Amino acid sequence: MIPSFKESRRTPLNPFGGPPLELNSDFGELEGEALGLVERRYADRGLAVARERFSSRNEAGDVVCTARDGEKIVGTLTVRFDGADGLKADLLFAAELAEWRSTGVTLCEFGSLAVDKHSHDPRRVLAQVFHLGYLHAHRRARCERLIIEVNPRHVAFYRRWLGLLPYTTARHNPRVNAPAVLMSVDFATVREQIALWGGRPELLVSARSLYPLAWDEATEAAMLAKIA
Repeated sequence: MIPSFKESRRTPLNPFGGPPLELNSDFGELEGEALGLVERRYADRGLAVARERFSSRNEAGDVVCTARDGEKIVGTLTVRFDGADGLKADLLFAAELAEWRSTGVTLCEFGSLAVDKHSHDPRRVLAQVFHLGYLHAHRRARCERLIIEVNPRHVAFYRRWLGLLPYTTARHNPRVNAPAVLMSVDFATVREQIALWGGRPELLVSARSLYPLAWDEATEAAMLAKIA
């Protein structure tokens, strides 16, 4: 188990009040409460969910990140590293991923992203579970580019709030029985945005992104030390 991280109850990062979040991550499979959250949120959007199993419990395996509010998991994200078996996105976007790989770019995929719509602050949950995934992918594993598969309805959201850009038109994804668009961003850009805005929630409106809800430099360093 990778050590967990909990926000200080004396100085919570949530500028709007409410309980602190507990962030956890571990190698292995999406299961239990986290899987249930993904299934519920996907069902809300009319998407199918394949119960994929990941047996690896070592550093070559997927990393499942979760955000817990009290006893309840309110956010989850899976970090998948590129390797001999490729990534889930290869099913639809093999040519695009091959082009990046041919230039030596190290890819990482975020999937199974879900946030409880009834959580106290869904934006904060998304920003911090994304930040935790970034720490695993870029700061710890040195991956250079993030890729995600997104329903066309959500392209504008991810572009505005996290800076990802669309690289394809929509293609049918049989895993969820819905169309998907390939989106991507260089992790160096994510790092710049976190350094610029992280820990400054009062600038959320002017930044027009979720990065002000990410951790500040000191909190990020503490979290990185725990997962290193």
